[in-house]
Amino acid sequence: MPHSVEIAGTVIFGLALLHTLLAKRFEVLAHRHPHHAGLFHFLGEVEVVFGLWALVLCLAIVALAGSAQAVAYAESRSFTEALFVFVIMVIAASRPILDAVTTLVSYIARVLPVKTETGVIWLSLTLVPLLGSFITEPAAMTLAALILRDRLFRSPIAEHWKYLTLAVLFVNVSVGGLLTAYAAPPVLMVAAAWGWDSAFMAAQFGWKAAIAVLVNATGLLLFMHRKLPKHAERNDAPAAAVPVPTGVTLIHTGFLVAVVLSAHHPVIFIGLLLFFLGFTQAYEQYQSPLMLRESLLVAFFLGGLVVLGGLQRWWLQPVVASLDAYALYAGALGLTAIMDNAAITYLGSLIAGLPDQAKYMLLAGAVAGGGLTVIANAPNPAGLAIVHKGFHDESVSLLGLLLAAVVPTCVVSATLLLL
Repeated sequence: MPHSVEIAGTVIFGLALLHTLLAKRFEVLAHRHPHHAGLFHFLGEVEVVFGLWALVLCLAIVALAGSAQAVAYAESRSFTEALFVFVIMVIAASRPILDAVTTLVSYIARVLPVKTETGVIWLSLTLVPLLGSFITEPAAMTLAALILRDRLFRSPIAEHWKYLTLAVLFVNVSVGGLLTAYAAPPVLMVAAAWGWDSAFMAAQFGWKAAIAVLVNATGLLLFMHRKLPKHAERNDAPAAAVPVPTGVTLIHTGFLVAVVLSAHHPVIFIGLLLFFLGFTQAYEQYQSPLMLRESLLVAFFLGGLVVLGGLQRWWLQPVVASLDAYALYAGALGLTAIMDNAAITYLGSLIAGLPDQAKYMLLAGAVAGGGLTVIANAPNPAGLAIVHKGFHDESVSLLGLLLAAVVPTCVVSATLLLL
């Protein structure tokens, strides 16, 4: 790729980041200028930003290098992760799966020494993110966000509590997948290259991540326990919904498991999605509307990030390669805030002869920073798409999220560096 294109790609990526920071401002403009509200709402959708600027990048490549080069670049990018997140969100958010997980969480919450609703919120910030090590982080994010949407984000509590909860959710999901070698996108990028299996991940990272998850969630609820809503807001399902038979729940679970097992094979999991859509149509009396719009927006966001991120290697890889172990941790954590953490670890996996300590620090920094921004971790846009309507102007301030994530990120850093 010509260096002029790489420079243009970095400039456009910077503009996309700026647009992301200003997304909430567009929502304000939509209310002030109702005649153009549709356009401003579109520009204010965080999930739209990177897809929109990816189009700008493709047009820039056409102008600088020709249409053949633009097509070749687009076809060289792998969109498997974006497609997988779309499919897993649709299935994980289906009513039988959500009802089953909510029932399990509610049952466990009733035996905890706290109010049931408080217990459900705590488990949604601990148990469900840790389940991400087995059902993948995007699925865990989808389920946790859906449970919390009805119990906290739709409630009339002060908005700063919602930011703190969203930050803890993002951080906990980012590290909740460290118990295995296949569930977290940044781990997937290095597991095969560095020979790390699930036993290694659990021994070196997983137990520390579990401690951080418990500390973050428990600290948050101790801090805000007087502000927690007493009852869930249930506005998304009809009161007289037909109970879901066990057989239907098991079939949905089978689809979920099959998609997780075929996560690297889009031909298979897209085919499974088509069968799943047919099944939900055949038994629509047990379904609520599928979360297609939100899932598509998240896939669009991640696809745009793949296109924009592909031209950042020319400056990112030298930066990563030049740092020593502890500087590598700080650098990976900081870069994750402006670049998907899987991209950071992927670039690190390309560096030959990286010492074991440096490998540990690179992955630890990448996952620790996964809650700092919406783009820091692939599942974050999924969570945002589900809960954003609970915030003022139906949008989330990225600066507010960054500030709210500082403390839980420090907790994760302490466990990964000191234990």
